[in-house]
Amino acid sequence: MPYRRYSSPRKVRRGGFAFGWHLAFAGAVLPTAGVLAGLGLLPQGPELAGLAAGVAAALVGAGLALTRGRAGPVLALLVWTLAGAVAALLAGGLTGPLAAWCLAPLAAATAFRRPELLSLGAAGAVAAAALATIGTLLMPLPVASAAPWLALLALATVALGAGAGLVSMQGLARRQTQQRDEIELGLLEVLEAQPQLLMRVYPGGRILEAWGQAPIGLDARDAIGRPLGGIVSPDDRPMVEEALQRAVQEGSAEVAFVPAHDPQGWCVLTLRRMDSIRLVGALRDARAQRARETELEQARASAESQNAGKSRFLANMSHELRTPLNAIMGFSDIMKQRLFGPMPDRYVEYAELVHESGAHLLELINDILDMSKIEAERFELARESFDARDAITSVLRLMRGQADRAGVILRGVLPPEPLDADADRRAVKQIALNLVSNALKFTPQSGTVTLTLQGAGEMLEIIVADTGVGIAPEDLARLGRPFEQAGDAGQKAAGAGLGLSLVRAFARLHGGEMSIESTVGEGTTVTVRMPVLIAPGSEDSETPPAPAVSGR
Repeated sequence: MPYRRYSSPRKVRRGGFAFGWHLAFAGAVLPTAGVLAGLGLLPQGPELAGLAAGVAAALVGAGLALTRGRAGPVLALLVWTLAGAVAALLAGGLTGPLAAWCLAPLAAATAFRRPELLSLGAAGAVAAAALATIGTLLMPLPVASAAPWLALLALATVALGAGAGLVSMQGLARRQTQQRDEIELGLLEVLEAQPQLLMRVYPGGRILEAWGQAPIGLDARDAIGRPLGGIVSPDDRPMVEEALQRAVQEGSAEVAFVPAHDPQGWCVLTLRRMDSIRLVGALRDARAQRARETELEQARASAESQNAGKSRFLANMSHELRTPLNAIMGFSDIMKQRLFGPMPDRYVEYAELVHESGAHLLELINDILDMSKIEAERFELARESFDARDAITSVLRLMRGQADRAGVILRGVLPPEPLDADADRRAVKQIALNLVSNALKFTPQSGTVTLTLQGAGEMLEIIVADTGVGIAPEDLARLGRPFEQAGDAGQKAAGAGLGLSLVRAFARLHGGEMSIESTVGEGTTVTVRMPVLIAPGSEDSETPPAPAVSGR
């Protein structure tokens, strides 16, 4: 796996030295040529043209040294190869005074301080010498009178240039080595200080190296060279061996185990595959994490137990309350009907009030009983096939009197064709009943409540829309949870906050959902969608069509 460095490395400027080297080369040749020409030792001729070729190569190389990438230096070495061969040829070939400039490509390669260019520079020097040799054989030239001075110049420039380049390259290599050492030292410090124990492991489990903080009670130095299973409790070793195999096959694995040195401890080992013969593992002490998870699990179990106890208590209390309540309602019904003789009208009125209050209390108890069963996961749907329009029609008929007393227009929109559903008839009826009851409670006089039943594919949709006061956004997020209510104190006193929570629970039991849309001052629309419709033709239905619209 290649090494990745995420910090900012120090940049090494290579082009600056090569630029200066080329300018120094040109600066050494030009004054020397001028002095020799002034003394009459260097007349205009091939030797002067050879010196000009060297100066031109130096200036071109200086420009290429400032370019980025590898192309500039390579091109500069090619220019030096050509210039060295031309200069040597013009000055008499390999036996001439400028023959040393055939080594200029190698000297220039050292100036760029790139070890990978040395082989190219050497090849350029050989090529220049070969060209100069061929030229000497084909076209020999006389040796100039300034040959000793030119030879000294060529030798000095090449030797000093190559020496300076090699010294600079050595210094650069030393700095790079020092930088690598610093990086390695920093990495080792980070590895030793990080809070996990990092290990290089053979697929068989033997630990090759280890860095970092070992779990409490484990010495990392003692673990090196030992099998990984030696730090694992005997009961958990098969799991660790399986994790090693999985990391080799799949590339990664994680396993938790009890360490052999601490039966009360808990460690987590994360493995990653480095290559075909090595794994890297991170071992951390996870006892604090396990303690937190244990506390959370205990808290969750305690909360679930308390919630289940509450649900059982409500269910038992509901059953205990229904028995005397049925008696109260029965006797009050007998009294208001004067079955055992005449009664004063005031007592009959009192009996009616007792009966109505008992009916309201019985409805509340039934809601609590249903919700407690649902929360305790003991509620079972009594599914049957029926026309959903029948359940909605009965709800409209049942709620008509309450709507009339409130001065609210209650409308029903039902399709003319049957909507055969496979659902709990009582739950569907309860959904519509609770939604209409809530809508009537929050709709003022002369307002409208519309109950719509429709089908969309397998979805049965029950939609109740009202023109009431609407629901505030902060209340909208709470509705649907048990005992949560919206509205003012008077509206909250009219119920227990179980209506919408039962609607949502019944919808979910059927695999559906409930959604609420509301605007304050304009009204509310509640939609229940359940996948309970039976495909046409799968079951015969002889239910007569219901009216499309029933109004007040």
